Amino acid sequence: MGLGNIVHKQVAKGVCYLAVEIAYLVFMIVGGFHCLAMLPSLGTVEQEEYWNEALQIYEYTQGDNSILILLYGVATVMLTILMVTFWRDTLRSAYKAECLDKEGKHVNTFMEDLKTLLHENVHKLLMTPSLIFIFGLTVLPLIFMICMAFTNYSKIDSHLVLFDWVGLENFISLFDSSSIIGSTFWSVLLWTIIWAFFATFSNYIFGMILALVINRRETKGKGFWRFCFVLSCAVPSFVSLLIMRTMLQPDGAVNVLLRNLGWIAQDASLPFFTDTLWARVTVIVINIWVGVPYTLLQLTGVLQNIPGELYEAAKMDGANAMQIFSKITLPYMLYITTPYLIATFTGNVNNFNIIYLLSGGDPVTDLASTAGSTDLLVTWLYKLTIDKQYYNVGAVIGILTFVILAIVSLVTYRNSKSYKEEGGF
Repeated sequence: MGLGNIVHKQVAKGVCYLAVEIAYLVFMIVGGFHCLAMLPSLGTVEQEEYWNEALQIYEYTQGDNSILILLYGVATVMLTILMVTFWRDTLRSAYKAECLDKEGKHVNTFMEDLKTLLHENVHKLLMTPSLIFIFGLTVLPLIFMICMAFTNYSKIDSHLVLFDWVGLENFISLFDSSSIIGSTFWSVLLWTIIWAFFATFSNYIFGMILALVINRRETKGKGFWRFCFVLSCAVPSFVSLLIMRTMLQPDGAVNVLLRNLGWIAQDASLPFFTDTLWARVTVIVINIWVGVPYTLLQLTGVLQNIPGELYEAAKMDGANAMQIFSKITLPYMLYITTPYLIATFTGNVNNFNIIYLLSGGDPVTDLASTAGSTDLLVTWLYKLTIDKQYYNVGAVIGILTFVILAIVSLVTYRNSKSYKEEGGF
């Protein structure tokens, strides 16, 4: 690498390319080839325990650590792919220098190439650091997690230090409705879809109604009413959720107030988080209270940008209020906010805070199950990995969640008017 540039008087540039190649080869000789060689087996030497007579304690011999082998192996593969891409760019650079030299044109010096980074190649200067961080902090962990889904990395049979590749075994067990994990997955997936649907569209409908009412010409003190509803945004959502969780406990403020008013018996309490139906309705209702102000702000901006001439023309043509809403206001709002709805639906599928801070996934109706009645895929994944240490199953759930959301988001957006009729309004 770099020889073609050196031949065509780009010595400094060629030396830099050569230095990168030497550094990569040194890395591969020192440890890279070993990491790649260990990747198919993920290690075979187990940790052993022995008694130290001198110290009178048990000590352990260092065995293979499969998780480090997998991480280093994946990192080496990614580095090799980046190196191949870099090598391709060096070939292009050498070919360009050769063509310019043959044509008798000026070949840039190293300093002239550096100056281009501030002008025509400024995108390379600005994007390279970002790409490095994206690959290191986003792409590498994602590939590592995907690989983990094809192993038996879990607490089962003590596969936390030394584990093996198992192929599609984890996916098969997750889709097997006759197993505990499989039956739990299908029930949690169904509730996740129901939750995301109601959490998204209930917020949108109630936020739309509030926005329409407040933006009417007849409504007085519009700023005051917006302030009242948006005030909850000033309080961090996790604080509000923890307060609501405390208030809705069997001996919380809500049940105590209802007992004092005589609406329920003194020894009774409403089962906000102890009954499955009550718990699911509760989290949806509280999500409306938390999410409606944000929808109100979104739709207020949309409503204020609808041309007034459309309404005046519709009224002159004899359209009533319902016709104006269905033919002008609603289509305009849906056209503008379809991407927002898709993003909100995706966010609600992964809405960890609402469920975990409010109900904690409770109630747990099946002691053999690892998920509660209000657990979403994301909170169940958290429990599987943090509490149960079933990392392989958690990785499979993460992959499936991504695939489902990617397909739904892309199909919905590409079939919406926001995509098909861009610029139509």
